[in-house]
This record gives sequence, structure tokens and C-alpha cells, in this order.
Amino acid sequence: MSALSKEQVVDIMLQLYDASKEASVWLEFYMEPNSDAELEKYKKTIRNQFFGRNDWPKDPSFRECNKLITSFKELVPDPHAIADLMLYYVEQGCSLTAQYGDYDDPFYTALENNFNKAVKFISINGLMPEYSPRMKKMIKSVECCGYGFPDTLWDIYYEYAED
Repeated sequence: MSALSKEQVVDIMLQLYDASKEASVWLEFYMEPNSDAELEKYKKTIRNQFFGRNDWPKDPSFRECNKLITSFKELVPDPHAIADLMLYYVEQGCSLTAQYGDYDDPFYTALENNFNKAVKFISINGLMPEYSPRMKKMIKSVECCGYGFPDTLWDIYYEYAED
């Protein structure tokens, strides 16, 4: 790239922008980084994985939610926005099970694994004091759930907690 002229680089960037939706999203974010706006778009998409029209429950695609988290991370927003989205993802699953009853074991396992990723990310980035109250509130909201789900969430939380 360094051997190319400025005009050639611009031409390549324009072609890339037109050729790939992912590239255009990344380039737009790079030109005008706005984590808050992107965060809200991603939150809405994740929520739609768990709840349909009129908040009717859906069978979420954990694979799709994980892709959304990965895609958001690739935009390189600040760690607060990433932590917020990762935790929001798990909160939607907790909200679903708290409102509509127990799900199967793989549902809880997927949420536990993603909660572990979220708490680890939050801890590594020194954000535990900021997110600790939110995580505790979320775990308390599912204490009525089965499969040892809240116990596992508490175990994960206390593995990283500073309190």
C-alpha cells in the first residue's frame, strides 16, 4: 500500500467500500466513530434474537448473537461499549427465562459461557467496579431459575469479583 499513490489508495478504498458491506460499515465507523449509535443498533438486533413482536419470546440464535458481538468488536469501539453489549446479550437471555420460565440445559450453558466471556473482558479492562452492580442485579433476577443457573453465574462472577 505504501508504494501506491494517494489516488490509487483512494480508488482501492472506494472499490472496497462498494464491494463489501462489512468494509463499508467499518470505514464509516472509522471516519466518524460513534460507539453509542452503533451500540444501540447492535443491542436492538440482539434483543430481536430473544424477543419478537410485542416482546413475545423467541428461540434465540446464540450463534447469531456471538457473530454480532464479534462484529461489534471489529469496529474497535471503546471497552465500555464492548462490555455493555456483551453483558446486554446475557441480560436478554436472563430476562427471557425470568419472564417465561425454564429453558433447556443448552440454553443456560450458552448464557453461562457468554457471561464468563463478558466478566473476563470486564475484569481484564478494569471495569468491574462499574459493571458489578449491574451483574449482581442480573443474577438476582434469575434466582428462581433451574438447572443451577444462578449458582453458576454467581460462581463466574466471584471468580473475577473484587468485592
